[in-house]
Amino acid sequence: MNKFTSILLTGAGMIAALASCATGSRSSAGGEVTGVGGTSWAEPTPYGMVLVDRGSMKVGVNKPDSAWNLAADARGISVDGFWMDETEITNGKYKQFVFWVRDSIIRERLADPAYGGNEEFKIEEDRDGNPVTPHLNWNKPIPWRNPNEDEQRAIESLYRTNPITGVRELDGTQLNYRYEIYNHTEAARRRNRLDPRRRDLNTDRPVATAMPTISKDTAYINDEGEIIRQTIQRDLTGDYDFLNTYIVNVYPDTTAWVNDFENSYNEPYVRMYFAHGGYTDYPVVGVSWEQANAFANWRTDFLRRSLGKEGIYVEPYRLPTEAEWEYAARAGNDDNMYPWDGDLALSEDKGCFYANFKPGEGNFVRDGHVITSRVGTYSPNDFGLYDMAGNVSEWTSTAYTESVGKLTNDLNPEYRYDAAQEDPYKMKRKIVRGGSWKDVAHNIRSDLRMWEYQNEQRSYIGFRCVRSQIGFARGNKQKR
Repeated sequence: MNKFTSILLTGAGMIAALASCATGSRSSAGGEVTGVGGTSWAEPTPYGMVLVDRGSMKVGVNKPDSAWNLAADARGISVDGFWMDETEITNGKYKQFVFWVRDSIIRERLADPAYGGNEEFKIEEDRDGNPVTPHLNWNKPIPWRNPNEDEQRAIESLYRTNPITGVRELDGTQLNYRYEIYNHTEAARRRNRLDPRRRDLNTDRPVATAMPTISKDTAYINDEGEIIRQTIQRDLTGDYDFLNTYIVNVYPDTTAWVNDFENSYNEPYVRMYFAHGGYTDYPVVGVSWEQANAFANWRTDFLRRSLGKEGIYVEPYRLPTEAEWEYAARAGNDDNMYPWDGDLALSEDKGCFYANFKPGEGNFVRDGHVITSRVGTYSPNDFGLYDMAGNVSEWTSTAYTESVGKLTNDLNPEYRYDAAQEDPYKMKRKIVRGGSWKDVAHNIRSDLRMWEYQNEQRSYIGFRCVRSQIGFARGNKQKR
């Protein structure tokens, strides 16, 4: 894998680039319009990702399947180029997120007067003594070794002693991550323009001066330490109304291994799957759609912070849309129902498996694994992506309804619904794809749609991230 580097422009840099283009435009003695040059840029390969070039295909079931009561419902779509994680997000990568949240909370407490108030852990002034927005000083190391009494209390406040085993363990209930997302899509809609004259360009109609009503998600932690989420309905007042705030507890639900399977001895997975180093390169599970989105936001900010500059735009990491996921999984091939050629999940000639799934009734081990497998164990598809079938099902960004296929456009299809806290639970369903280690071969097909509630945490659902490509796509050659 290539080391991650990124080419980014600040807002000021973009203005400067445009200005330089304007002053350096071609001239014409004859007074003809010759155009103004522009600056183009593209991002190098992000670490651990592969480029999925723009393309088109028919998504959905291509042929009817009477055995499974499936009707042919394929339709043509096109997607633009994007980067996608080669593998599912692993325990190791997600643990980096968890530990970052842990360390940020410890630094906040080390700066708190209740724990000694060490001002070196929080920056409130620049080098010249001018006030800045208070932020944590990540260059100041946490005193894990030989802390003083106050520092010890700050560190230990994030740990607990298991009352049964007596083992010191991280208190996952405290690991809350707060972040903000600007909803560019809603902000761009004509109906939400601040100037009423620009909302409806039909001059035959009078200008409606009433401000539109918008929905804004907010969150806070109450005095009891509970995360309170609210969706506020109010008249549009400005751009900040499209800035939504979320607080998400990021620790995976390790108990999913017990709660997903009745009358099954899965306790070792509860204790070991996320904690033990032997599972570092296995896909993280027990992570909800909400937690997966929080990870993607943190991953974006983690990159931005590493650049050490304010006001830098970074193309965000995000969950793939359902269309992006299916196009990538089937490698743009209309005839594929799996990430590989053919209609079987194993090679009849060689008897080898193409993915980690449940080969037979009561038989999980025939493919060499009981539960999940290390990511990248099986061969990648033609786009270089691993485990796009089996191992773990994967969250997409797309909301689920029974008619979702009829609601979306055929250009970069996406159905987004940000469910309010008070919405009926059925409106909080999100599409998952790919099937998992517990599914039979049919259910790991790449052309099938499944769903789960956005706050559910399952032992068989994980995720991977994508980033939209900046610059020109090469245009992949479709397999026929």
